[in-house]
Amino acid sequence: MDKFWSQFKSGTDIIGVASEGVEGQSVNLTNEVVTAITKGFVKWLCDKTGKAGNALTVAVGRDSRISGPRIIEQVENALMSHGIQVLNCGLASTPSMFMTTVDLNCDGAVQITASHHPFNRNGLKFFTVDGGLESEDITTLLENAESSNFTSECKGGTTKAVDYMTQYCEHLKDMICKAVNSENYSKPLEGFKIVVDAGNGAGGFYANKVLAPLGADITGSQFLEPDGMFPNHVPNPEDTTAMRFISKAVLDNHADLGVIFDTDVDRGGAVDSTGNEINRNRLVAVAAAIALENTPGGTVVTDSTTSAGLKLFIENHLKGKHHRFKRGYKNVINEAIRLNKEGIDCPLAIETSGHAAMRENYFLDDGAYLCTKIIIKMAQLRKEGKDISSLTAALKEPVESREVRFKITDSDFKATGNRIIKELEEYAAAQECWCVADDSREGVRVSFGKNDGDGWFLLRLSVHDPIMPLNVESDTKGGVDIILSKLMVFLKSCNGLDV
Repeated sequence: MDKFWSQFKSGTDIIGVASEGVEGQSVNLTNEVVTAITKGFVKWLCDKTGKAGNALTVAVGRDSRISGPRIIEQVENALMSHGIQVLNCGLASTPSMFMTTVDLNCDGAVQITASHHPFNRNGLKFFTVDGGLESEDITTLLENAESSNFTSECKGGTTKAVDYMTQYCEHLKDMICKAVNSENYSKPLEGFKIVVDAGNGAGGFYANKVLAPLGADITGSQFLEPDGMFPNHVPNPEDTTAMRFISKAVLDNHADLGVIFDTDVDRGGAVDSTGNEINRNRLVAVAAAIALENTPGGTVVTDSTTSAGLKLFIENHLKGKHHRFKRGYKNVINEAIRLNKEGIDCPLAIETSGHAAMRENYFLDDGAYLCTKIIIKMAQLRKEGKDISSLTAALKEPVESREVRFKITDSDFKATGNRIIKELEEYAAAQECWCVADDSREGVRVSFGKNDGDGWFLLRLSVHDPIMPLNVESDTKGGVDIILSKLMVFLKSCNGLDV
């Protein structure tokens, strides 16, 4: 592909500038580009299914971004021009779009979203019943768009508005009723106060259509109204400002739990009754505790940046196995699927970003599903006189942590990054008191004893950008600086890295 078309590829997603409003960023996700990309997907889907366009059914949905209505109209028209039967689900979560391939027997689905990216950006995510498209599939459909390699247009395409989100919510409600199994079966959340923060994304349904009908008091829930300018905070469970908002709402309203979603609800996070955040390593710990209840000795796949304390928690406290893998939610999910195919019992794939995919739920990264599992566990624990924080009481968390992102100055950034990683592996192996991890599947991870920083670092190459992220953690105050000072001796000697 040329640079114009390749700019839209972001791993397994399509991302571009869809609205004016940010200086220096002109719109490139135009109507013509959206139409071509959609037609490229139609060609890919026809080839995959062996069906003609007029034999296909495709669902479409969008998050709350201001460019969403424009883009979904272009997608809808492009699909219909090939004779496709379109189910327009309107404002919807990304996970629900995958579920249309299960519940509504759609051949494919398209979600208009750019996740946590700024308001002026938007994109497209594509699904079949096998899950989200892979990186090579995105390349193929973009190549189709670039070369106008499309199937023939034909008449007969239709569109129909479908309220699939109500059906999706009924499934979540049914999960809670069955798992909690309270005396008042249809109101299992009576007596619980749960605050929801949707960040003005697509997740407001969770408060009004899932929790409130089950008896939960949702007083204090905030930013439920869709507003694609995101006027209150970035909809992102990793964002410190967003987490401060939900923590404050929980404390102000004396809630039992708070849950927060990103824009399109494929990620979630939570806050316990004391305002403590359940995200990043703590979220992984909670999800692992829930997933391993019915899978003793099972394997949990995480991204590479998880803490040393989390590994001890999974392996020593939960008696499971911890399998670190590459960053990128699709990488983590695919690794879990691969392990299961090899006969390794793996019920959970989760990234510290909040992407959590359970085997019981098609390995679909679904923030609402994860939060539903947490709420079920909270209700079950109350019967034992415990709260959700008891799940992670044994989790040892670092005293200090820091992330530094070094820019790669060479044009061939992947070659430079891989060279630096290789050089660091050799350098680390030759140093006294540097313990190179034997289970690192991305970058170089090195641990240090109490007298040498009492922690670890991980240097890796970014999946998409000319960046080398460095994560450092220590169990001792001042330890991060000690570890950084040791590593910087090596990094200052690296060509092509701005330190």
